Amino acid sequence: MSSPTGPAHGLPVRMPRPRQTGRHRRPEPAVAPEGAPTLVLAVPGTPSAASRGLAEEIISIGRSELPGLEARIGFLEGSDEEGAEFPALSTTLSAVAAERVARAEFARAAGHEVPEPTGPDAVVVPLLAGPDADLLRRIRQAVMDSSAAVELAEVLGPHPLLAEGLHVRLSEAGLARADRARLFTVTTAADGIIVATTGGEEAVQVAGVTGMLLAARLAVPVKAAALDQEGSVASVAEQLRAEGSTQLALAPYLIGPEAAEGLLDTAAKEADCAAAEVLGAYSALGKLVVTQYAAALGITQGTPAR
Repeated sequence: MSSPTGPAHGLPVRMPRPRQTGRHRRPEPAVAPEGAPTLVLAVPGTPSAASRGLAEEIISIGRSELPGLEARIGFLEGSDEEGAEFPALSTTLSAVAAERVARAEFARAAGHEVPEPTGPDAVVVPLLAGPDADLLRRIRQAVMDSSAAVELAEVLGPHPLLAEGLHVRLSEAGLARADRARLFTVTTAADGIIVATTGGEEAVQVAGVTGMLLAARLAVPVKAAALDQEGSVASVAEQLRAEGSTQLALAPYLIGPEAAEGLLDTAAKEADCAAAEVLGAYSALGKLVVTQYAAALGITQGTPAR
């Protein structure tokens, strides 16, 4: 059984690949500095076993990208109770701060010289593809409600890896070719894509940037729309059809937990088109989480091996 803050004992651990030798060896991944702040993944939406499993998978990938990474999970709608199955973000942050103090006190009691801690206790990375204004406000409030010193990282997008993820999800649903280099036919391939997201106008603009990257990959028109704004998806569908697209597809610019149940199905029906799955535990998300964590701390990744 998984713990609320990480994979349960006995789950497979992703280990770094063996170091290559010779002049053509690949760069070694950076290693988290000793005593580096804990990465806390802020998970939106109603907590569930599915959202916890998703967060754990992303953290597992993150640990393979940055060996030595300490990581925990906090839920925006979690519980403040001690030992809760789904701990609130503020609770997780306070626990991280308390553990850091306890480790220092234990080391001093054992006779070790321990310098006063510097820097944040934790770096919070929002599990969001785009800047959802309401969810980010709640994340900032949870940070303020905790007793931890916290650095808040940026959301994960826009980014080419997210465009890649949208492409993969569309191809899995039979709505796009998996590889432009192989010119095989997909009879259900869409000739117009609606990249749909939640979180307000800024979130739609960010989804549009990733949508442009997706359009370059697929060579079809792509437009962004708001899932949580009535009529937005249907209106964008009309625009695409007016411009000549006849077979549309909905590509959710969502990781998953942030979307209200039924929202995607309703939007697909309004636009009268098929829909791909959300990004979910797409492997690139783990890389992006670590990228944002490292950027917040000024850690350089991908340093060549010596």
